[in-house]
Amino acid sequence: MSDLEGLLARLVQRLGAITADPAVLDGGITNRNYRVSFAGRDCVVRLPGKDTSLLGISRAAEQAAGRQAAALAMGPEIVAVEDDCLVTAYVSAVTGHATPEAIGVALRTFHDSGLDLPVRFWVPDLLDDYATLVRARGGTLPPQYESAQELSRQIAQDLPLDEPVPCHNDLLPANVLTTRDREVMLVDWEYAGMGHRMFDLGNLAVNWQLDSVSETRLLAAYFDRAPAVQERTALQLMRRMSDAREAAWGVVQSVLSTLDFDFQGYAARHFDRLSAPDA
Repeated sequence: MSDLEGLLARLVQRLGAITADPAVLDGGITNRNYRVSFAGRDCVVRLPGKDTSLLGISRAAEQAAGRQAAALAMGPEIVAVEDDCLVTAYVSAVTGHATPEAIGVALRTFHDSGLDLPVRFWVPDLLDDYATLVRARGGTLPPQYESAQELSRQIAQDLPLDEPVPCHNDLLPANVLTTRDREVMLVDWEYAGMGHRMFDLGNLAVNWQLDSVSETRLLAAYFDRAPAVQERTALQLMRRMSDAREAAWGVVQSVLSTLDFDFQGYAARHFDRLSAPDA
C-alpha cells in the first residue's frame, strides 16, 4: 500500500468516505499535494517530502500558524492532522493576483496577532544548519555559499531581530491566493516561526518581483502611512536575505529531496540574482 493509500484509509475513518478520486495538485517543490473529497467536502491532503524535518520546518508551528490564519479569515481551515500529514479545506482561488495593498494588510494583521510560535526563524542560523547538513550527507557546497552566509550575517547585524513576530517566511506567488471575493488567503505555513517582520515583506517583494512603485504600495499598506527611508532600506536588505535563503534551500534540497525538480538549478538562479551587480 502506498503512503497515500495508507493515509487516505486512515482519514476515511475520521472524515468519511472518499467521494471523488484524488487529484494531484501541481506546483509543490517540497511536498506532494492532492485534492480529495471526503463525504462531499473538498480538501487538500499534503504528504511531506523526504526528510523535510531537516529543512528547519516545525510541524507544531505550521499547525499553530495555519489555525491562526484560519481564525483571521486569511487561511483555509485545518480539517485534520494525521502524523505530519495535513488536511485543509480546499479553497477556490487563483494565485499571483493579490494586490500589494491586500497582502500588506494581511501580513500586518498576522504579525500583530499576538501568536507565539514555538520556533525561531532566522536566516543566518538556517544557512549554517543547512551547510552542516549538506556536508553530513556527503554533498558539496557551491563556491557562492560562503558569500551568502557572510551576507546574511551582515544584514543580521544591520537589522537585528529585536522584536520577533509570527511570520510566514515563504511568500512565493503560489502561497498567496485570491478568492472570488478578492480576499487574500495565505497557505503553506511550513516555515512559520518567530522572525523579523521585514523578512516577510522582502521575501514577498523579491519572489513577486515587485518594482519600486509596488514596493511603496506594499509598505504603505503595511504601515498605514508613507514608508520611512529606513523601512525602504530594510526591505531591500531583506530581498537579498531572502535570495540567500532560497539559494541555500536549493542546495540542501538537492541532497535531501526525491521530488523530480531541478534543485541545483533553483539554487543557481538565486545565487546569480544575489551576486548581480544591481542586487
